[in-house]
Amino acid sequence: MSAVLPLLAAEEFQAPGLGLFEWPALVAGQAWFNKPALFALIAALIVLVFAYSAFSNPKLVPRGVQSVGEFAYEFVREQIARPFLGKDSDRWMPLLFSMFLFIWIMNLFGSVIFIQFPVMSRIGYPAVLAIGVWIMVTYLGMKHQGALGYFKNMMFPPGLPKWMYVLVAPIEFASTFILRHVTHAVRLFATMMAGHLIIALFSEVGWHFLFVQLTPAGALIGVLGVLMTILLTAFELFIQALQAYVFALLTAMFINGALHAEH
Repeated sequence: MSAVLPLLAAEEFQAPGLGLFEWPALVAGQAWFNKPALFALIAALIVLVFAYSAFSNPKLVPRGVQSVGEFAYEFVREQIARPFLGKDSDRWMPLLFSMFLFIWIMNLFGSVIFIQFPVMSRIGYPAVLAIGVWIMVTYLGMKHQGALGYFKNMMFPPGLPKWMYVLVAPIEFASTFILRHVTHAVRLFATMMAGHLIIALFSEVGWHFLFVQLTPAGALIGVLGVLMTILLTAFELFIQALQAYVFALLTAMFINGALHAEH
């Protein structure tokens, strides 16, 4: 290890930083329309085309896109919707199904050659989804439990001594009404951002020590960087799908809590 550090310093290796997440505007005067925004639109279009192709004209014996669509739909229904929503699951399947696919595709862009950027690693995109879920859940809670009943059920769990509610009520309010929705977005954003940075680091190590400053000792480091990039990319494919699953799963849990009092 002591031999590696001088080598890194001597060759002026520059680790990738937060500049990976800054993109210039694609259209002059439209700062919002950059590469992440473009691929967010493409992801939405892919979901629409896929859903239309799979379900617009279903056959008795599914084939091709319909077969893939039904498999994905059944996965979301059985693994995300029904565990939390039960008999209400079919009503919420369009939202959960499209949300899962949209987030998964946005994450998957990080592993697609020539794109290689997970759009959800920009905090604005998961934040918009989480805020939308928060608004919807708050509305549903007030509609089905009443405004007073919703906040009462949320802040005052039964069975506690009355004096404890002085401590419990603000904690429950902050946790249920604010923090869980903040972490809903941050979890997805931070995971995608960290994964992208780590893969970029090892790929830069491989490129630098194999093609920029090739030496016998550096070649070993470069090969290690390439191998780690391949292994971490394979692992990241799993994480990309997992984070889409977790986001949709938590959405289903929040919806169920709004439809039915948790306490």
